[in-house]
Amino acid sequence: MSLVVTPFTPAHGRVCSLYGKIEPMTFKSGASFDGKRATTGGRGRGGGTIAAGGGIGTIVLIGLFLLMGGNPGDLGQLLGAESSQQQGEETSSGHLDHCKTAEDGNKYDDCRVDYTAQSVDAVWKEQLPVQAGIEYTEPGRVVFENSTMSGCGQASAATGPFYCPADQSAYFDTSFFEQLKNFGAENAPLAQMYIVAHEFGHHIQQLEGTLSLSNYNQPGEDSNAVKIELQADCYAGIWAFHADEGDNAKLEQITDEQAQAAINTARAVGDDNIQRRSGGEVRPDQWTHGSSADRAQAFINGYKSGKMSQCDYLDRNAYKS
Repeated sequence: MSLVVTPFTPAHGRVCSLYGKIEPMTFKSGASFDGKRATTGGRGRGGGTIAAGGGIGTIVLIGLFLLMGGNPGDLGQLLGAESSQQQGEETSSGHLDHCKTAEDGNKYDDCRVDYTAQSVDAVWKEQLPVQAGIEYTEPGRVVFENSTMSGCGQASAATGPFYCPADQSAYFDTSFFEQLKNFGAENAPLAQMYIVAHEFGHHIQQLEGTLSLSNYNQPGEDSNAVKIELQADCYAGIWAFHADEGDNAKLEQITDEQAQAAINTARAVGDDNIQRRSGGEVRPDQWTHGSSADRAQAFINGYKSGKMSQCDYLDRNAYKS
């Protein structure tokens, strides 16, 4: 069954078609960015990995399973696997010193991750107090190579980007972005930025006190695990709604084609698509992140409205707008 998402009217009144050329995402020339905001780190070759067995079968699937907020320490419980760690040579942590200008963010994936995080910070610093009455505190962000340690355990390119509530930090190995192509997504700039914004969406949930409601040991189409992931997709859409607004925006105006790249990525990481592409049957009772259609629609809901009230998948009625 092929999935078709109908055209929608996005944040700024444009009608977005689902097809077309994906244009490069552009950070505003002259916008203020700090290459020292993110930290770097990891191990050399032979560093720790998380090994998975069960029915997943490939490293890519492990990564996509954890792509949107999964905890590396939960892999054993989720997949019936045992974690194995091999110690490699520790590399020193530092900063992204080569990320200095907007053009660096348009050119280098690691700079794009960091600059997107700074854009997400700016949006939520303004919107979270207004819409939820909660003060925004910035999460940590780590851009690493090969593997690194987090408060949630060992992480590698195999685990994909994730948010760790234990240390309130988001972790990104940019080499993972290329693996999205295996699931029908494009490694386009806004697709990468959507992933960053989604992980920061889990930080918003941490600040709201709701992230702990997710339990991957209790999966299902209507589970809290799925609701938490769909809400994070929707929060990513809220970021995209506001990211190009105002004189202090760090992004040029988002085009319809760029928005489509994010929607395509949300669709690609749906549980049904991952199950189907891994050669298995579609089992909604095992879902932890939501269907392709629901994930795409969740992003659209946030992108059309810019309102947290349109992302209330937990039915809390706690938002001011």
